[in-house]
Amino acid sequence: MTSCDAIIIGGGHNGLVCAALLARKGRKVVLLEAAEEVGGAARTVEFAPGFRVSHVAHVLNQLHPEVIRALDLARHGLALAATNIPTTALSDDGRHLTLHGAFGERLAGELPLGEAETWALLRARLLRFAGALQPFLTQIPPRLRGSGRGDVLALGKLGWTIRRLGREEMREFLRMILMDVADVLEEELSDSRLMGAVAFDAVLGTHLGPRSPTSLLALLHRLAGQADGVPAALALPKGGMGTVAAAIAAAARAAGVEIRTTAPVARILVEADRAVGVALAEGAEIRAPIVVSGANPRTTFLDLLGPRALDAGFVRRIGHVRMRGNAAKLHLALDGLPDGLDPALLAGRLVVAPGIDAVEAAFNPAKYGEASPEPVLEAVIPSLTDPSLAPAGKHVMSVVAQYAPAGLRGGWEAGGPEFRDRILAVLERHLSGLSARVLAAELLTPSDLEARYRMPGGHWHHGELAVDQLLMLRPVHGAGQYATPVPGLYLCGAGSHPGGGVMGAAGLNAARRILAGGSDG
Repeated sequence: MTSCDAIIIGGGHNGLVCAALLARKGRKVVLLEAAEEVGGAARTVEFAPGFRVSHVAHVLNQLHPEVIRALDLARHGLALAATNIPTTALSDDGRHLTLHGAFGERLAGELPLGEAETWALLRARLLRFAGALQPFLTQIPPRLRGSGRGDVLALGKLGWTIRRLGREEMREFLRMILMDVADVLEEELSDSRLMGAVAFDAVLGTHLGPRSPTSLLALLHRLAGQADGVPAALALPKGGMGTVAAAIAAAARAAGVEIRTTAPVARILVEADRAVGVALAEGAEIRAPIVVSGANPRTTFLDLLGPRALDAGFVRRIGHVRMRGNAAKLHLALDGLPDGLDPALLAGRLVVAPGIDAVEAAFNPAKYGEASPEPVLEAVIPSLTDPSLAPAGKHVMSVVAQYAPAGLRGGWEAGGPEFRDRILAVLERHLSGLSARVLAAELLTPSDLEARYRMPGGHWHHGELAVDQLLMLRPVHGAGQYATPVPGLYLCGAGSHPGGGVMGAAGLNAARRILAGGSDG
């Protein structure tokens, strides 16, 4: 039996951030990762000989600047192969629309009269609203029940931030915040390509369609990952997303964190109603007064801790957290580039979402456990800006496809090949000759994500980004401030505030909560 000051369960990027920040404050930290390497879903994997790809997350735009600065990630190896990449909304008639800069700062393509000016005004408003939410990404959410002076101040700050928008903008914020993104876009815009691309961004990785209530909030949450009021532009990390996790891991090791891989945790040890350590699957025990879990909340509480350590109401709430994954990932090894698009645009981000109705139509079958017959897609070819990812003259393509529901009728073992062919058929319409270029393909369904990355439901946010599962309600009431009902046990993963994405804010906030001390639960 060994001992330390803090144990981190899970070597995803949030767990690594939390471990590094605790160690930098003098804590002796042991991080335990079940897999052979750290990174979680932020990992670079060779899926065919010589072809490497960011296995789940593949575009970087939310890594929080406070995390970058605090851990000096550039010094530890973080480098970008491409920055400020454009998004091209592909159109069946070849009249593609390209959004340059952060969140479509500049549009390139034929547009209806006045559309660019209208979009500029709407974009600015959405960014102001996201900016009102942005400071709370790196704050511990206030408690609504049993709150203290700090919680009251935090709630007051939220209200004051919204009030500072001005009377008219505050009214619009309050009117729009729970609306669906389709209604907001259709009030202002008319170009189906632009509306489709923005609607796609709003629902990416969620069990929402653009006409689902609160889907605008999902978009604002995505846009809130910005620095100093400037929206983060899209980037591709050099060496794939695994290099982001590697840089954070290097910073953690430099701070003194002991990282153990192939070290799955079997259970969290509780004595006298307090977490006191963990038992590994191999049988060894590690003791510490602080245990921090970066695992999914359902895994943490129901599997590693066990319901007997919790009250029945809390167990019920955890069991009801919605985490039905709806995205699949397709990786393609190509012997060359497809035709039909300028290579400069191929080097950016491609979106196939012909309009709001097309995104909603893709979502509708998922409500009933069926995959979309016409999936909407996000694709990148990162080897165009980072040749190290593929053999000379060859390329990798990485595609996120929606909607691919967890619990597919008939199962993904049978339905996977058909869905892969649907994705290729949609891509082929825009990138002629693509299918003939494919040397190898790998499809990751929600079932694969659950099995390979320990994501219940295959949901990469570890819980739906909905109004009842955000801020102090994430993952549930009673565990919304990183502390849990079991003293000494904390959360630091995507299932806690502010949610998923390669952001690092949950790990940052959890470390601050632990270092601040105070009451648990």
